Amino acid sequence: MAEDVTPAQIEDLKERIEDIDDWLADAEEDRSDLERQLVSTERKISRLTRERRTLRQKASDQKQRLSALESEERELTRTLNNQREGLKQQIRAAWMEGDAPAVKVLLNEINPDQVARTMTYYEYLSRDTVQRLEAFRASLQKLKQTKASVQATRVELANSEARIAERQSELKDYRQQRERTLAALNADINNRKSERNELESDRKRLQKLLDEVQQAIASIPAPNESQPFKSLRKKLPWPVKGRVVSSYGTPYADGKLRRSGILINTSEDAEVRAIHYGRVVFANWLRGFGLITIIDHGDGYMTLYGHSSSLFTSPGDWVAAGEAIALTGRTGGTNDPALYFEVRHNGKPDNPRRWLAN
Repeated sequence: MAEDVTPAQIEDLKERIEDIDDWLADAEEDRSDLERQLVSTERKISRLTRERRTLRQKASDQKQRLSALESEERELTRTLNNQREGLKQQIRAAWMEGDAPAVKVLLNEINPDQVARTMTYYEYLSRDTVQRLEAFRASLQKLKQTKASVQATRVELANSEARIAERQSELKDYRQQRERTLAALNADINNRKSERNELESDRKRLQKLLDEVQQAIASIPAPNESQPFKSLRKKLPWPVKGRVVSSYGTPYADGKLRRSGILINTSEDAEVRAIHYGRVVFANWLRGFGLITIIDHGDGYMTLYGHSSSLFTSPGDWVAAGEAIALTGRTGGTNDPALYFEVRHNGKPDNPRRWLAN
């Protein structure tokens, strides 16, 4: 389990991943200005999408709190009305007795035992009246505090929704900018070199990245769960809901290359979930794959999740099966929101359908 890994080992992993990031930056220095603009824009979209998601969760929590406070306010109002009515009845009864009901009892009662019982009754009645007054005052104060909390929560909710709208507007602007940059980049690629050379270069870069990552995690204990990855063939959950539009082994780039994974078209910003317990070993932008997450599951097994619009994890994080790790997007050059998914064993691609449940 995660407890088997020391903080020092995780820090070492993060440092090695940072070295890999530096290597990526050096390896991609030949990017055109358009490619650099695309990377910058897609990273901004990722940050804004993650921030918007956090704000929406906060707004949802605030709505629940507001609902609970309003319910408490209604209950307190009913309690106060009942307490007020009880006090009215007691005050009316006291008034009917006159200014000195106890003196009247002493003067009118003849039987000493009856006098003692009646005086005890009035003593209890007085205590009850004081207790009711104190309870009424406490309820009144609590209602006042609850109303203040309701108002404060409404203000917080309004502010959160305003920030969500602001981020939504920024996202729209950046996505439009991305579309313009991507169109210009595709035209530039067609003018400079063939798409096949670009795709081959992207594939080699991914393989180099995986080699670097495997070296980085070599000294870190593998994830250890009751069910190892290799025992779950045809049993693992799908990483996202969608339609497979390109299968493992499908030819592309004029038939000169074959897919090492599957491409799944999804709805906009669909949640991407880890298919098995493991450790995040890479979470960054990679040319051709956009924002990509790589998870190590132990025994040489890794899964890759590409084209995300936003990443939720960082290298060194432990994730559970089914945990949301990203949102699907169009980063890395895709036209439609999609997830590119691979399963690798000892660095070599394996058909994901051999692992995913039907």
